[in-house]
Amino acid sequence: QVQLVESGGGLVQAGGSLRLSCVASGSIFSINAMGWYRQAPGKQRELVATITSGDSTNYTDSVKGRFTISRDNAKNTVYLQMNSLKPEDTAVYYCHQKLRRSLWGNYYDYWGQGTQVTVSS
Repeated sequence: QVQLVESGGGLVQAGGSLRLSCVASGSIFSINAMGWYRQAPGKQRELVATITSGDSTNYTDSVKGRFTISRDNAKNTVYLQMNSLKPEDTAVYYCHQKLRRSLWGNYYDYWGQGTQVTVSS
């Protein structure tokens, strides 16, 4: 079994910072892409940031210059450093990892359970 566990969410004032972490555990052979998504109340889940196995990154426009995604392959972990937070960043944040469990296996998508980020004005 593979499990993704997120941490680091919470309540912060506008302008503050938070760092999210997501650790994958279980039988893992290799991890391809990693990413963070978020879903605000009444809205669809949206991509926040992604990072490839070659460390290429992609951000949604609203977080460019404020958020930084990074990964530690040795720890099967993806991070999201969030600075200059705004009330509109309030959402449940979900991590995603595309991984395979054996050399000959296919890559599958795995998701964390979500962590709440609330930014007060």
